[in-house]
Amino acid sequence: MSPTDLAVQAQQASVNRQRVVNDFSIQIATVNGSGSQTANMVLLRSMLLMGVPVSGKNMFPSNIAGLPTWYTIRASKRHYVARKKEVDFLVAMNPETAKEDVLTLEPGAAVVYDAPLKLDALRSDLVFYPVPFDKLVAPVCPDAKLRRLVRNMIYDGILAKLLGIDPALMDKALGKQLGKKAKAVTLNAGALKAGWDHAEANFTKQDPFVIEPMNETAGKILIEGNVAAAVGCMLAGVTVVAWYPITPSSSLCESLIAYMKKYRVDKETGKATFAIVQAEDEIASLGMVIGASWAGARAMTATAGPGISLMGEFAGLAYYAETPAVIFDVQRVGPSTGLPTRTSQGDLIQAAFLSHGDTKHVMIIPASVEECYTMAQEAFDLAEHLQTPVFVMMDLDLGMNNWMSEAFTYPTTSVNRGKVLTQEILTKIGEWGRYKDVDGDGIPYRTIPGDGMPAYFARGSGHNAKGQYSERPDDYVDNMDRLARKFDTARRFVPKPIVESVSGAKIGFIGYGTSHWAISESRDQLREETDVKTSYFRLRAYPFTEELVAFVDAHDRVYVIEQNRDAQMLQLMKLELAPERQTKLRSVLHYNGLPIDARSITDDVLAQEGFEVAKKTVRTTGSSSGMTGGE
Repeated sequence: MSPTDLAVQAQQASVNRQRVVNDFSIQIATVNGSGSQTANMVLLRSMLLMGVPVSGKNMFPSNIAGLPTWYTIRASKRHYVARKKEVDFLVAMNPETAKEDVLTLEPGAAVVYDAPLKLDALRSDLVFYPVPFDKLVAPVCPDAKLRRLVRNMIYDGILAKLLGIDPALMDKALGKQLGKKAKAVTLNAGALKAGWDHAEANFTKQDPFVIEPMNETAGKILIEGNVAAAVGCMLAGVTVVAWYPITPSSSLCESLIAYMKKYRVDKETGKATFAIVQAEDEIASLGMVIGASWAGARAMTATAGPGISLMGEFAGLAYYAETPAVIFDVQRVGPSTGLPTRTSQGDLIQAAFLSHGDTKHVMIIPASVEECYTMAQEAFDLAEHLQTPVFVMMDLDLGMNNWMSEAFTYPTTSVNRGKVLTQEILTKIGEWGRYKDVDGDGIPYRTIPGDGMPAYFARGSGHNAKGQYSERPDDYVDNMDRLARKFDTARRFVPKPIVESVSGAKIGFIGYGTSHWAISESRDQLREETDVKTSYFRLRAYPFTEELVAFVDAHDRVYVIEQNRDAQMLQLMKLELAPERQTKLRSVLHYNGLPIDARSITDDVLAQEGFEVAKKTVRTTGSSSGMTGGE
């Protein structure tokens, strides 16, 4: 045996003694359309059943089939669910990417791979487990056409044995994933066992990664943000949905269709109590929503950045005619077609000012699947209370990936339909005008067709307080000033930020949406590795609330952490903050389409604070930095 082989064995033995328990990431590299998602979900769910906190992220191409796909599972005893920058355990099933996938691993990582690829010849500082997948799947699945789908389940069996996952829980997860498809369950169970048996007979564990039972997931569910939002919309009382399919928002409306058919059909008549329309485009979708809302329905649409671009004129109509509308924007990478299956927070400025002229829109920003559920309900209340469009700013990472969550609670608050004119109110105020500010908050009283109250003509052209057509300069100014007052009123009703102030911290972090999870982990890294203390302001809505100024004032430097190139949230803040506060703001920007990770935030902040860090993770431009592709 050569000295090199001895050195590698010694290194592997040393690594093996330092067991890594419930704290590593697995990346599974396959081909889109190969059926790997079932195997990936079974593996993810089995870890959850072991009581271990997990998260799963899918990076897939925008074509139908044939291009590379990577699925990452993270196990974290500390409940970290952000993407982990480093890959600890690779499953290499795609010949096109296998070499590059292996060469990018850190020393000491483990690799399960298709034996004919001979990946063990590439490096001597990794642990390799070659698997003859085609040979193992043949006796399990006699049907050659099905083998390419079933063979993925073999790596689940291999991993279960190597990592110590209870095979009974793998079987339970398989049953949950495939439901009543008896033939599919039988075939895939056979593949699981074939993988387990092969690993047991042929592999001596050399890597340090282990899954051990915990008790951290009791009562938890796995759910996508789009599905959670759909449930929230149904419980908010939505009755009209108009949409046009677009990645990554389509599954929100598709899920809502299924739920409404199951729970919102009259049991006596068998008739639907809702209307869901797939429109000819995004423009028509929002037009239908505005019309339905004007008529008294709770109405919504869901789209992504390109759809938002098309909705500009109708968004202005809803703002100016003051018609409620709920618009879910599941953000993806732009501009133009961009990267349709990559995540981003790049639509903020577009949504905030969508339409020509002076327009300001309310945005609420969920960070978790629980908030997708609750904020969906809040969005309808806000839209009707404020009589304006409300944008729910999700992103692909949140909308299309599975997240661990507590089970949702049934809503206990009543629906808020806002200022709807009644006879009692009309008697009290004496004279009604559709756009008259009676209470000084900028919000007028509205009527709904058929409610017996005075009617009005809803128009996008100039109008006075009574809703009459007008081109008088004073009428226009009065109307626009009232709309500005209403936007200020919204500050009192949008979701409040969640603020964690740390005594003695001179640095503050501001984040929003799914960046929250990487920020929380980064703050731990900064505190534990460099003794850098940080406070944290999780922003959940626009317009900003009074807490923002107080947070900026309390810190010497404030890092605004975003998943876009142009620091869009920071730019919105600069429109409202005084110059002396603006000078405190710095940017941490991530925009390569992958979900933001903690280590990149940590390195970027340390670099801006004057620490020495690995230069490959940081690109500094002036006073802000951007983490781009090629990590």
